[in-house]
Amino acid sequence: MSDKPLMLAAVTGAHGVTGEVRLKLFGEGIDALRPHKSFNEGALTLVKIRSDNKGGAIARFAEATDRTSAEQLRGTALSVPREALRDLAEDEFYFSDLIGLSVVTDKGDTVGRVCAVENFGATDIVEIERPDGTTFMVPLTKQAVPTWDSETLTVSADFVD
Repeated sequence: MSDKPLMLAAVTGAHGVTGEVRLKLFGEGIDALRPHKSFNEGALTLVKIRSDNKGGAIARFAEATDRTSAEQLRGTALSVPREALRDLAEDEFYFSDLIGLSVVTDKGDTVGRVCAVENFGATDIVEIERPDGTTFMVPLTKQAVPTWDSETLTVSADFVD
């Protein structure tokens, strides 16, 4: 398990002219952000946050007082220390815990490494990069990914093309 800060959201752009920003939310959504008053080791102070009713959020940070300063935050990832978050249940994980893991098949063949984890609505998807740079995606289900630990993610050979 890493002690690296965990990303909860990212600024996608300015919203209006008063310094608000649009956020792309990761993980548990807006409720995961509300308890935190500062992000990025105190660089950003959350003043208020609300849902945008489209799966994202609108936020105001004390450091952004107008559209120009809000727009300068575009692309900023909002992170908090791992210890600021609740303990995870046995079957839970943070996407960042999977990034970079070595990937092997259930038959022991080396496949590559986890380069991304996405969720497009149905289930979590693991993107795996092969040594030649090509990638493929596997659903993060027990059938496709029977096990993983802090070092290795095991993929069913049936899902490796």
